[in-house]
This record gives sequence, C-alpha cells and structure tokens, in this order.
Amino acid sequence: MPLRAVLFDVDFTLIEPGPAFRAEGYEAFCSKYGIAVDTSRFGRGVLSAARVLEESGTVYDAELFVRYTAHIIEAMGGSGPRVTECAREIYDEWARCHHFQMYDDVPDVLRGLAASGMKIGLISNSHRSLSEFESHFELNGLISAAVSSSEHGRMKPHASIFEAALRILGVPARNAVMVGDTLSHDIEGALGAGLRAVLLHRSAQPHKHADELAARGVPVIASLDHLPKILKSLDF
Repeated sequence: MPLRAVLFDVDFTLIEPGPAFRAEGYEAFCSKYGIAVDTSRFGRGVLSAARVLEESGTVYDAELFVRYTAHIIEAMGGSGPRVTECAREIYDEWARCHHFQMYDDVPDVLRGLAASGMKIGLISNSHRSLSEFESHFELNGLISAAVSSSEHGRMKPHASIFEAALRILGVPARNAVMVGDTLSHDIEGALGAGLRAVLLHRSAQPHKHADELAARGVPVIASLDHLPKILKSLDF
C-alpha cells in the first residue's frame, strides 16, 4: 500500500492564530462593543468552550462557532446584549489569513513532499477560503486538493469530507495519510475513512495517548520536520 497522498489539517497544524485571537485580542474586540473581560480567564474559557464543538454533530453550522466564541467571552466575564454580535465579528475575522502565522517547519516539508511526487491535500473544518490561504502563504502549485467543511457541508470526522478530498486527488484511502493535531477530528476521522494517520502534537510533553496510538499504528510527532521519515516507515 504505497503512499501517494498526504492530507493536512490547517489550523494548528500548518498555521497558528496571531495576537487577534489571544487574550488581548479578545479584549480588544470586546472593548469595541462595550464589553469588559478579564484576560486572565481566557485560557480556561477556551478549554471549557471545547465542549460546545464536541457536543455538536458533523453538519457545518456557522452559528455553532459563534456560540463557541460567545462562550469564551462569557467565560472571561463578558456579558450584555452585544456578546453575540461581538462573537460574530471574531468568527468572521477568523477567516482572514493575515491574522495567522505559518509554522516554520511547514514550507520546506510541503515543498519536499511535492518534489518527491506526493500529492498534497488540505481538509479544514473552518470557513476560511483555502484558495486564499494557498495564495497568502505562497503555497500555489503545491496543493492538489482543498476541501473546507463550510463549502462541503460536513465537518471532520465525517468520512465524506475525507472522501471528497481523495476523489479530487484520485487516490484511494489506503494510499493516503492524514496529518492533523486533533485526535477526534483528524485521527479518528481519517482512520474511520480508511486512511492512515499521523498525529502532530506540537509540545515538548509526550501526548497522553501516544502509547495507545502507537499500538494502533498511528505515529505521534512534535514537528513536521519528522514527517518525511515517518512517511517512509508507513510506505509499504
């Protein structure tokens, strides 16, 4: 089952949010709407808001992400009739590429994969334009397929979004691997759709499920720099 394609998640795999989506950024957004928040509560708010997304189905719903953002604002102590309005602006701005930074290890790895003849695809649960993403980060010519859940209608881990990308690539699931940072969306979704998977865990600390994942044939890497070697071990 030789590998012919690598699919990548986008947010927190290839790019990370800049200051606009950190504590001080939320404070700046909220101040425009007369909402006072405590920046020290941002981290806890993000963690508690995760359940808003996890409890959802796989149908893409913009209002779900607005509720997720509103939850963070409220967890930071924000209140009042304009919380939803503020959350909607933050959601809209999440689609703007200029608010994000590409991880340093991404460009060389993508170029190396493309040069080796590997097909590269993107699968994102966001509403960002992936063609704009490619252009903004100067990835034109490297990406052979890009599917966003806002356009497809379903979010990872639904099998159909993986299948849609594979159809564009013209590659069977058994010859493709998914690389992403989330266990539930990227890894479980890929395995359920018949792909192989690699978990990207950008941390100096071992992933708590690393041993379990290894037993299932899912490598865990801390940097994309390790991906080419891992792909060689999966290419059989």
